[in-house]
Amino acid sequence: MTRCAASVLLLAFGVVFQLSHGLQVNVTNSEGKLCLYANLMVNFSVSYEVAADKNETAVFQLPDEVTTVGSLCDNNSSTLQLNFGDGHFLSVEFTLSGLMYQADSIIFSYNLKDSSLFPKSISNETASVTVKPQITDIGLDTCYSCKSKDTILSSLVNMTLSDVLMQAFVINGSKSDKITSCSADVPTTSAPPTTHSTNVTTEAPVTNTTTTAPPPTTTPTPTLPTPSTWTYSIDAENSTACLLVKFGLRIGFKQGETYKELNLEHNKTKVSGLCGVNSSHLQLASDTMNLSFTFTNDSSKFRLHSLNVTVNPSSGGEFIQSNSNLSLWEAAIGSSYMCNKEQNYTITNQLSLYTFNLQVQPFGVVKGDFSTAEECFVDTDLSFLVPIAVGVALSFLIILVLISYLIGRRKSRTGYQSV
Repeated sequence: MTRCAASVLLLAFGVVFQLSHGLQVNVTNSEGKLCLYANLMVNFSVSYEVAADKNETAVFQLPDEVTTVGSLCDNNSSTLQLNFGDGHFLSVEFTLSGLMYQADSIIFSYNLKDSSLFPKSISNETASVTVKPQITDIGLDTCYSCKSKDTILSSLVNMTLSDVLMQAFVINGSKSDKITSCSADVPTTSAPPTTHSTNVTTEAPVTNTTTTAPPPTTTPTPTLPTPSTWTYSIDAENSTACLLVKFGLRIGFKQGETYKELNLEHNKTKVSGLCGVNSSHLQLASDTMNLSFTFTNDSSKFRLHSLNVTVNPSSGGEFIQSNSNLSLWEAAIGSSYMCNKEQNYTITNQLSLYTFNLQVQPFGVVKGDFSTAEECFVDTDLSFLVPIAVGVALSFLIILVLISYLIGRRKSRTGYQSV
């Protein structure tokens, strides 16, 4: 492996600057030829401790000036490392397999001692987070492009990438003009997808002959059995549960014009996560889906704040949706949230969540068991009053309309007789 020198517009100083459309970086090999190109924008959101029981969130973006010390190029692997500020860096690891390459991981390392980004931080440590991006199946001598925002969630750090244009394993020192676009940039059409890849490669124009498409056929969505209820837990350092989530879970998602549903099978699901002071994280990964739940609290109540879902269905390409602005399953700290009846939550326009026998407690778990539950409205004994109240209101409205009609008719008759 040969260590590469970074060359940008200010090559002599080894730094890069941010153009209006992003941060542009050219990495060269030992021969001075371009071997890795990147142009991107990255926004960070980091939760950090400022007191024993209090967290704050630092929000910042990849700055104007970075260095690329640590960037590497090799025949089968490449690393783009962007160093900035007081001991922070963002690193993207690429690997090549045959004629295709992908980004295996993104590593973000941040120095909590940097008071300019993390004021009042009680930690002097350097923390890091490693996430797997959805940048796969990119042809050799092709650039990966994603203008859309792509938010990657973890327990304490969220990273949002946008206006991304990258090429690893540059051939003969020249950036390619061919583009592989992320799925979010590809316009949705009524026609079924013709590829199982998340990315779409732009080829040369092709002249098509006019054909008459057959009428679309609608395949009814099969009815799934009720998903089995299971308790998923994350343990603290003393091996006692610090996060508990019990439910049967089903997701509904739309790819193009096709709607599909999948149940989460607990016996095929791996559980991981982290318990924090103001933020806790639960990761559920099976063969078909990966769900990332982030819970937050404001010292009085907790809620589900964000959800990231990745699905690998048996047919169709990979499906990815996320929402980091949720306020679901809210209850007081020291209590749990419960909703036994089936509930349907719209997460995005393409993603729905169905829960059965739900009970959640991401904070304040005592002796590894759920605390007293705050029930959702549909589970309470008062829920039956809603249709009664509606019926009574409608009855009064009908009576009021009838009385008004009779009074109006009587006045009209009186006026006629007096003429």
